[in-house]
Amino acid sequence: MKNTYSPDILNCLANLSSDEVFTSPELANRMLDLLPQELFRSSRTRFLDPCAKSSVFLREIAKRLLVGLEAEIPGLQQRIDHIMTKQVFGIACTDLTAEMSRRTLYCSKHADGQYSVTEAFKNDAGNVWYQRCRHTWNAQGRCECCGASKGEYLRTDSHESYAYPFIHKPIKEIFNMQFDVIIGNPPYQMSDGGGTGSSAMPIYQYFVRQAKKVNPVYLVMIMPSRWMTGGKHLDDFREEMLSDKHIQILHDYMNAGDCFPQVQIEGGVCYFMRNSHHNGKCKVYLHQSDGNIMESERFLDDGGDIMIRDANVLSILQKVQSANEQSFASIVSKRNPFNLIGDIANYVTTNATTRKILCRYGGKRQVLYLKEDVSITRNVEAISKYKLFVSKADGAAGQLGNPIPARIIGKSELGEPNMICSETFLCIFTHSKSEAIYISDYMKTKFFRFMLGIRKNKNMTHETYLFVPMQDFSHPWTDEMLYKKYGLDDKEIAFIESMIRPME
Repeated sequence: MKNTYSPDILNCLANLSSDEVFTSPELANRMLDLLPQELFRSSRTRFLDPCAKSSVFLREIAKRLLVGLEAEIPGLQQRIDHIMTKQVFGIACTDLTAEMSRRTLYCSKHADGQYSVTEAFKNDAGNVWYQRCRHTWNAQGRCECCGASKGEYLRTDSHESYAYPFIHKPIKEIFNMQFDVIIGNPPYQMSDGGGTGSSAMPIYQYFVRQAKKVNPVYLVMIMPSRWMTGGKHLDDFREEMLSDKHIQILHDYMNAGDCFPQVQIEGGVCYFMRNSHHNGKCKVYLHQSDGNIMESERFLDDGGDIMIRDANVLSILQKVQSANEQSFASIVSKRNPFNLIGDIANYVTTNATTRKILCRYGGKRQVLYLKEDVSITRNVEAISKYKLFVSKADGAAGQLGNPIPARIIGKSELGEPNMICSETFLCIFTHSKSEAIYISDYMKTKFFRFMLGIRKNKNMTHETYLFVPMQDFSHPWTDEMLYKKYGLDDKEIAFIESMIRPME
């Protein structure tokens, strides 16, 4: 029997990079399903993809309009011409994606070419616009529009500048019209010359902000979920998103592979629909790593300054916070507690000195000696005391809900008097050896690690510990004591136990 299977080419594209991820037709349609479907039965609805890479959104929109407008515009070619010229618009990210998008939408890289599905265009680009833009450098060597580093992105004309048009050029100079729907999958990050992954500079927030300025009735976008709990340059954006009562629906995926199987995006991804006519609670669908979906309807800022992804977590947090206790963060240092900047090799020696240092050196964690000529200028009073050291980066320990169960944090290490740590660690300040031991035991409890996990992204900071309550450390604590103290019921205890694995 002859094999007649013909795959969709848009399911076969390799991603350009982890920064610019292609959207599958199936995912694009899940996002389009959020919209009121009567939009696709109106010949006046205008759609814009402001970050087109393959034009999958515009193609799937056009397919829906072809069906929805059949009664209003019976002639097939007339209907195609109307949709392509009056209803679907795109702004490409690069020269390459502009050509790809036109091939997808018009079946030709030339909108007015002989193979184009429409003869209504009198220009080569059609409604998929791209023009090379420039970064606008400020005195600090950063782009005023996207924050890109001048040293990293000032290239010759033979290279992409990654000055994306939608956030570098006034929209009225591209399409001087009002759009009913803006939908897309923006680039996620840009290299800042010093980091990758969650350490690279996020850029998707600029696309969301710009789209809001264009003032569509509906805005639908997919992006990493790291904004919910923290991340570089995302604090203001998180505050904007949490306080936005126009966000009507949010789908949050703990495992980004459920949306992008071939890409690793730490912290998961989410897509949302913002309806300018909606003003109230948001329907949140949490897609957990085990395939279960948890539904809730709430305000996004119910958890305070971060987005609480799981309604069960929010319930426990509110119960613990009702005790109005001091935060454990009050005894956790800020990053780089002893201000040792740069290569750790500049500070350490194997020859015995009066001060020790816990560091990561030679690819492993070890205790070495601090050179005699090194002067400590930060947290000097802690040097002579007992303290605890804990890694600020422990991605392998997992995040709350990914994997299930997660460890959240590694074991703390006791810091004796005249011992410090490198910037790889955070310092937990204590007054005595016994107090340090009791604090270390508290940190091993599932309760502590659950409360810490609520704010954990990848790299942990002082702020990650804000939801962990302080205790009386004149005696040890167990999970049973903590569950009883905060009045957690059997269901809440079982939830914590299911989310957190025992310490090895």
